[in-house]
Amino acid sequence: MNSKNLKIDNDNSERRLDNYLFSIYKSLPKSKIYSMIRKGEVRVNSKRIKPSYKLKSEDEIRIPPYLINYREHLKQVKIPQKRIDIYKKSVLFENHNYVVINKEAELPVHSGSKNSFGLIDIVRVINPNLDIDLCHRIDKSTSGCIVLSKNKKFLINFHMQLKNNSVKKTYKAILAGSFEGKINTKSNIKISTQPDQHKVEISSSGKKSITEFLLIKKLGNFSYTEIKILTGRKHQIRVQSANLGLPVVNDKKYGDIYLNKSIRKQTGISRLALHSASISFLNRNGKIVIYEAPINKDFEILLNNLHKLTIQS
Repeated sequence: MNSKNLKIDNDNSERRLDNYLFSIYKSLPKSKIYSMIRKGEVRVNSKRIKPSYKLKSEDEIRIPPYLINYREHLKQVKIPQKRIDIYKKSVLFENHNYVVINKEAELPVHSGSKNSFGLIDIVRVINPNLDIDLCHRIDKSTSGCIVLSKNKKFLINFHMQLKNNSVKKTYKAILAGSFEGKINTKSNIKISTQPDQHKVEISSSGKKSITEFLLIKKLGNFSYTEIKILTGRKHQIRVQSANLGLPVVNDKKYGDIYLNKSIRKQTGISRLALHSASISFLNRNGKIVIYEAPINKDFEILLNNLHKLTIQS
């Protein structure tokens, strides 16, 4: 049996060996990759190497024989043509470094036990020869701007901008309740300890989270709001707005169950009323770019009808 060498190009130079292998063999457990490195089954330039080794351009990684056809043996994701057509219409901008998409609500970014494919699978099927990765996260239920990288150089650059808080995101949301002007809220958020809830909670032991809510328009007993987040925590907007007594409309995790049921009955819309409206960051040339995602028809229906709702106490 023969081994195979993977040659490192400029886009992957300076990456850690373990992180590079994680990206190549996405379905392989990380423990297996560390085991191969530890046993010397994976070598760089014919030498045993540590997982933390920073790869250099033209380095050659030896992989064991049983991984040579690994990717070819993986189950191919089947994406319906209709879904691909919808995706193509959702592209806001695309070049050789990244693509910006206006994601629809309820489309997950990853496949899972309840989803045979996600957004990233669609993009990878359309671009089979590119190294596609998510630059950041967005909830399945949230629509709007999301950025995916086409090479590691851009991905690393974007992650550095996230770390430095230089990526700016603006959201639009419809909140249940009313307020005047602007609300700036700070709280600590941590992952909930309740099993199988996949929620977060306000806790003194959590990470600092800062959000700004600005009223755009009153909609009767509801508020159309622009939201800026100065930190990026899981479900940050949803848990903080609920904590203020202003939950996002149709939020199944943090919202008002009975109000949401009434909204769905009267409007026919069940989607979460949260939309990633814009995102800005530095491109590879150091220029600030901004992309805006228009709201879709379901969101517009909520905007046009919520002020007419009959709210039962």
